[in-house]
Amino acid sequence: MAANSRPTLSVIAAPAAGGRYGGSGGCADCKGAKGAAPRPSLAAGLEHTAAPCGGPLLEAPDRVLPTLERDGTRRWVSPRLAKGSWWRLRRAVAYVLMAVFVVTPHLRWGGEPLVLLDVARRRFLLFGHEFLPTDTPLLALLAVATVLSVMFVTAVFGRAWCGWACPQTVFLEFLFRPLDRLFGGTAGRGGPNKKNLPAWRGVARVAVSVIFSLIIAHSFLAFFVGTEALARWVRQSPLEHPTAFLVMAGVTVAFLANFLWFREQFCTVACPYGRFQSVMLDRQSLVVAYDVDRGEPRGKGKRRPGTPTENLGDCIECGWCVAVCPTGIDIRDGLQMECVNCTQCVDACDETMRRIGRPPGLIRYASQETVEGGRYRFWRARTVVYPLLVVVVGFLFVLALDRATGLNASLFRGPGQPFTVVAGEEAAANEEAVVRNSVRLRLANRTGEPRTYTITPIAPPGVTAELLDGPPTLDPGETDVVPVLFAFPRAIAGPTGRAAATFTVADDAGNARELEFRLIGPAGPVDPRPTAPADAPETTR
Repeated sequence: MAANSRPTLSVIAAPAAGGRYGGSGGCADCKGAKGAAPRPSLAAGLEHTAAPCGGPLLEAPDRVLPTLERDGTRRWVSPRLAKGSWWRLRRAVAYVLMAVFVVTPHLRWGGEPLVLLDVARRRFLLFGHEFLPTDTPLLALLAVATVLSVMFVTAVFGRAWCGWACPQTVFLEFLFRPLDRLFGGTAGRGGPNKKNLPAWRGVARVAVSVIFSLIIAHSFLAFFVGTEALARWVRQSPLEHPTAFLVMAGVTVAFLANFLWFREQFCTVACPYGRFQSVMLDRQSLVVAYDVDRGEPRGKGKRRPGTPTENLGDCIECGWCVAVCPTGIDIRDGLQMECVNCTQCVDACDETMRRIGRPPGLIRYASQETVEGGRYRFWRARTVVYPLLVVVVGFLFVLALDRATGLNASLFRGPGQPFTVVAGEEAAANEEAVVRNSVRLRLANRTGEPRTYTITPIAPPGVTAELLDGPPTLDPGETDVVPVLFAFPRAIAGPTGRAAATFTVADDAGNARELEFRLIGPAGPVDPRPTAPADAPETTR
């Protein structure tokens, strides 16, 4: 193709109902002229050829994703099982995490759920403390501390979360894949199911998977609605709570579809954490790595002196590290986004090394730096800055949490005029004229019982506060806005027409908050003459 020519893309006929996309043959041209030269076509600026039947313009050299075949169809991963020391440790951790997941919604702290994330009622309980939507600073600090902690753990241990604690990995690898092996005739070893299995095995596998999906879905929803509401939904007819029933059914179907069909694609396609790891990892982070210097060049056969295999590396091309990978990758290709640090390839390779009399560790937990012969350094910028930030943010969170009381209160101005003066126009500048500010008091009951609230002025002297609708009473978790009227002598505002004031808002249980508010009055010089009678008309400013 000439250097300055512009590539054009000719229209290629759609594939017939045969060839690689279905049927028993290709198009007529392919069948009748098997040795005919293909037609030229262009794709992505590269000169290439396409089959006369309209096949792909560019043949994929390999799978684009480990879960896709070269033609774009789904590649079902049925990993073998390597029962090594890492696998036994992961299994113990997984069973503990499953128990924690199911039991936690039923635990109580002071009569309240240990963990409750009730989005509908805007009520969040965590280890005996209640968070409300108004606790933006607390929730923000908690979120920042969590993100920084994840970044620190990733910088040190790599994707330990993915391989050891992620619910997707825990339930898939230690609950649903064992069910596959049990009903597929490969219990204890894994791999593709046996052929010619009776149909009842497939039906039983789906039925048991539905039961476990129901348990997982109900445990998951218990974190958001509470066990009491969930138990009530289960006991009642779906007709009495159709919305709740549809929510439960939808979540169950979602879990079932994920663990029976979507599976490892959630990790390789949907989860964003794999994309973030390139930012959070460095060359000192621990990853599952293949020792290239020791393993290459690869080759089958025993390493006997004087034979062609004498100078080969320790990798004997057994393929077991690929066969056991739950995401279908080859760890020997280097660090990959799809690797979840599950250590199955480590157990498989160590077993192979023991069988051929070579030391384990050809595939191992290590940093990229040490695998390439460098020195491991734990203390570096990331492992210093991240913990310091976690400590600082955690201290601020604890400090803010300690200052939080059983009530939330805030003052803000109401609609309309900012102030009124109880006097005629001439007396508005008198130092004893009464100025009124109409404001709003937002209250939130953070306790577990109904509370009644009062507001009392602290400073400056002479300020009064009146709850226009009387002392409000709020139910547990309730938020309300009530009108308040502040009154004070004109002299308090001074020539600037502004003055800082402090008020105490308290409930009948002794919880209290001090609030600061800026009072507003008429600006200008203050006249010391006596004011008009109290029943004089108000002047609005």
